[in-house]
Amino acid sequence: MTNTHSTDESTMTGRKIILDCDLMRYRHSGLYHYCLNLGNYVNRRLQAENKDLLSFYVPKEERNSFEHRARCIIEKRWHHRFFKPFLWNCAVWHAPFQSGRIIPMPDKKIKVLLTIHDLNCLHEDKSAKERRQSLLHTQKLVERADAIVCISNHCRKDVTDHLETGGKTIHVIHNGTHHVHTPPARPVAYLPARPFVFTMGYVNRKKNFHTLIPLLKDESIELVVAGRLDEPDYITGMKETAAALGVADRLQILGPVSEEDKAWYLQHCLAFTLPSLAEGFGAPVVEAMAFGKPLFLAHRTSLPEIGQEVAFYFRNFDPAHMQQVFKQGMQEYQRNGLAAKIIQRGNEFTWEEKAADYCRVYETLL
Repeated sequence: MTNTHSTDESTMTGRKIILDCDLMRYRHSGLYHYCLNLGNYVNRRLQAENKDLLSFYVPKEERNSFEHRARCIIEKRWHHRFFKPFLWNCAVWHAPFQSGRIIPMPDKKIKVLLTIHDLNCLHEDKSAKERRQSLLHTQKLVERADAIVCISNHCRKDVTDHLETGGKTIHVIHNGTHHVHTPPARPVAYLPARPFVFTMGYVNRKKNFHTLIPLLKDESIELVVAGRLDEPDYITGMKETAAALGVADRLQILGPVSEEDKAWYLQHCLAFTLPSLAEGFGAPVVEAMAFGKPLFLAHRTSLPEIGQEVAFYFRNFDPAHMQQVFKQGMQEYQRNGLAAKIIQRGNEFTWEEKAADYCRVYETLL
């Protein structure tokens, strides 16, 4: 990106919406791309209408990540803990994730828009205490918010069932499609030796990747897993399971890969899988849709809402059931020409459209 304009607080006159991009500190995350895409597309739309309204509150290392004419407020942790001059002309503070922190104290002049991505604590293997603590934190943010966005209808149902929203407006705005890079001639991280099943995301228990290992009993395929290595014990367990089944040589856990390599794996995989126990949306699924490959998803949380009829679903994680779903799904994919329908479904998630939806929400708060 070029010509991004960083600023100090003294130049903020007339700027009215601030998007909190603190979580862009985590580069290999869906939240990083959520903030980046939302910010770029909303700012593009507002500037096309000659509305110079948006600023980004960013970690120092992300000051040049946004597109031309974006204005960034550099986060200064110690200074901003006590003094917040960048809020002097703020009318709307957009907190884009429910586990983050909201800077503005209660102030009639500053409205808060809170985006909630999930209440996954309800669907993961958490203790009752952990669930209570997570819900209590989100409840406090809901109480400070003036309006709420949920990124799926599933998420909205969780919010209304488990939190007190006080009659506040709840909008549902799906995420847009993250731009997928042009695939290279061959990947840098790893070149599969066989047809391969691909999956991606933080490698941890919630993503449930270990349930895919029995698919490797089909000796013709391998499994490629890309994403941040989040839980070492879980990863060790995956490798031990693969060794016990005699398929260790066909399980490839790569860690984070480049955007270009990710595009290569999506373009060349036999199928894309996401057996996750809990998703607020399922951004990797929409990325995979761009390539029209067969999709195999857990029938959990938001995934059926996103995949609809163009995906195949694991109703449980029994190895025999998953192998049957995979075999029958691959056959149906070939028979019924699903690739075009999958691509068409992916095209329904455009950031241009979602940015317009967010702009309409901002207008209700200004």
